[in-house]
Amino acid sequence: MKDPKNQKDPKLDQLQNHTTDNTDQNLTTNQGLKINNNQDSLKSDDRGPSLLEDFILREKITHFDHERIPERIVHARGSGAHGIFKLNKSLKKYTKSKFLGEEGKETPVFVRFSTVAGSAGSTDLARDVRGFAIKFYTEEGNYDLVGNNIPVFFIQDAMKFPDLIHAVKPEPDNAIPQAASAHDTFWDFISLMPESMHMIMWAMSDRAIPRSYRMMEGFGVHTFKFINEKGKMHFVKFHFKPKLGVHSVAWDEATKISGKDSDFHRRDLWEAIENGAFPEWDFGVQIIPEEDEHRFDFDLLDPTKLIPEEEIPVELVGTLTLNRNPDNFFAETEQVAFHPGHLVPGIDFTNDPLLQGRLFSYTDTQLSRLGSPNFHEIPINRSINTVHNNQRDGHMRQQIVKGKVSYEPNTMGGGCPFQAMMKDGGFSTQSERVDGSKIRARSQSFVDHYSQAKLFYNSQSVDEKRHLQNAIIFELSKVTIPAIRERVVGQLAFINKDLASTVAKKVGVEATKLKQPNGSIPADTNPKTLQSPEKEPLTKSSEALSMANTVKDTIKSRVIGFMMENGVKADDVKTLQSKLQSKGAVVQIISGNLAPVKADDGTIFEPKHSLTSTSSVCFDALYVCSGKKSAENLMNEDNRPGTLLFVNEAYKHCKAIYFGNETDSVYQASHIKNKKHDDPAVITAENKDADTRFIKAIANHRVWELEKERNNPV
Repeated sequence: MKDPKNQKDPKLDQLQNHTTDNTDQNLTTNQGLKINNNQDSLKSDDRGPSLLEDFILREKITHFDHERIPERIVHARGSGAHGIFKLNKSLKKYTKSKFLGEEGKETPVFVRFSTVAGSAGSTDLARDVRGFAIKFYTEEGNYDLVGNNIPVFFIQDAMKFPDLIHAVKPEPDNAIPQAASAHDTFWDFISLMPESMHMIMWAMSDRAIPRSYRMMEGFGVHTFKFINEKGKMHFVKFHFKPKLGVHSVAWDEATKISGKDSDFHRRDLWEAIENGAFPEWDFGVQIIPEEDEHRFDFDLLDPTKLIPEEEIPVELVGTLTLNRNPDNFFAETEQVAFHPGHLVPGIDFTNDPLLQGRLFSYTDTQLSRLGSPNFHEIPINRSINTVHNNQRDGHMRQQIVKGKVSYEPNTMGGGCPFQAMMKDGGFSTQSERVDGSKIRARSQSFVDHYSQAKLFYNSQSVDEKRHLQNAIIFELSKVTIPAIRERVVGQLAFINKDLASTVAKKVGVEATKLKQPNGSIPADTNPKTLQSPEKEPLTKSSEALSMANTVKDTIKSRVIGFMMENGVKADDVKTLQSKLQSKGAVVQIISGNLAPVKADDGTIFEPKHSLTSTSSVCFDALYVCSGKKSAENLMNEDNRPGTLLFVNEAYKHCKAIYFGNETDSVYQASHIKNKKHDDPAVITAENKDADTRFIKAIANHRVWELEKERNNPV
């Protein structure tokens, strides 16, 4: 693969043909006129009034006044990157899509990650669903897979989407809170929507506060269709599994990161790519034969349901690699326009009622945001195929089409552009019989709202369950109306009695089941025909649903803080730094201030951070560097508060901490002293193979099982 930092994929030349390099160039107007004074407006005298004829000022100010476009209603806060999708195993048996048919084939992509609820200026670390949208620039046209980091959604029908978003957005009377679901209107809505309870389990879990975009899964959410050359159909679910594993931060940590670095995820993605630590995901599919559509205890068309991997394993067939940052955030990340209706032959929709609504909504949104039906002509949105059709004109049209003819059929243009035959790659919607009465109703097969919520909760580790409970308690503690808290607890009682009673006790209500689920059940449905809300899932638990079972064998791109002061032992620092960097970790030096640190042998280390400019929450692990003098300087009058806060917070958040040689003054003053347990993430120089133990502890991410003890230091 070419080095993407120096060379772009030639397939993307067309997309980037408006790229400009201003190096060694004269300043010009938008018409190409060279400007010799960009400091002063045109005036009648040096202290006189500005003149209306100053067309250079007018152009500059007018452009500035219109630089902002409407932000996305949802997914406004985002980050993106270019990359490559490589197919490792052909899916030609299932789909005629060319980019999925030839083993080894590479397809350029642009991926945008995002939070859902907050504005473009909100924090990266809000508790929220994360968008995971991919634009594949295939030889058959652009294909957009517009998904999330959670495989299910809050609602079953697009009719409820505006209600959901209105409920979770800041309350309209005072525009509070920003990028948060912990408020009355959201939980009022949720308490009346049993279909949301599965998604609530995910949203209140640690999946909603990922450590990094690079360490979260991606899902297509909906069930789609694969169509092969013979017209045979299979159902399919799409998965992206990160090579680095699925990891989160602690909630207390997330709130502090938001204050220390609200761009934490954006910066993390950018720096990883710049450093050559290209994020990677395994691409997998769950494929279901058409004849097995009704074999499950749920409906494949229900977007609030997933297919347990124990029932249909995920087959890994490709690799997604992000290897180049955007050249311009606005032109690419902000203007990229995704749409689940951007298909290629071999992939088609199902009748999922949420998906069907999205097919309308996305085009409408792009027209509003980007201001023109020609949004496909913006470089980041262009197909690598030249566009040939009879669409003309419109706001900001860029493509210049020769000739007289803009209609079909025609003879004056030789019949061109003409329809493509299916054998030549023409798209054809799968033929299927559609019959029935017009009706506003929900299928009876969509009525079970609790069994998969139970499945998710049952699948969590003890620590994950505790985090989930605490998240719900925090959110409901922000709800001011007792009746709402009571209804939510009544919903939780259908999922797990212990969960409901724990939450009820903390938020001051009784743990009583609701008499009858409300909200999403059609008004004309006979309650006697409803499936039991206490129905047990056929699959009792699923390892894939717990982050405890994720990858824990790499420290690649992990950020390790080296705390040091003058007198640090250079040899110990260099040895450990070399070991960590050889395994792909990033070492950053922290000192009392940003002045150069002089080591015991005269070596000079340049700090990247001071104790006051950063925090332990911005690092994956901590090394208190060897050296008695360095440790004493870290504990002097100026540095002691910051040093201990750093160490104690890292310990509280269950991170790996390594105390180097002769750093006992720091160790003894911290919350770690006199601990009786054998803590696998606290390493001292006296430990056998201390460096190796430290590396293993970093790879394990956290020791969540010791969290309760760490949160209450003696």
